[in-house]
Amino acid sequence: MDWQGQKLAEQLMQILLLIAAVVSFVVGYTTASFRMMMLIYAGGVVLTTLITIPNWPCFNRHHLKWLDPSEAEKHPKPQVVVVSSKKKSSSKK
Repeated sequence: MDWQGQKLAEQLMQILLLIAAVVSFVVGYTTASFRMMMLIYAGGVVLTTLITIPNWPCFNRHHLKWLDPSEAEKHPKPQVVVVSSKKKSSSKK
């Protein structure tokens, strides 16, 4: 999944969960059934999961171009800098 695909999946998740919450609340309120409200919302969560979690082709439209390993060796690698900290010794008399 590319960056734009992640953004799309996030937006779809938020929209679908909001729709499921509103629909479940309206149905639960009109039928006066908390159980029905929770079942509809749980169905919305399952549907949202099935739509947003798998790596569908619509989430892979903008492929990333990775650097070739041979090209990567030409660039310098970051060097580790060792910083030594000297502790001040306190002399107690």
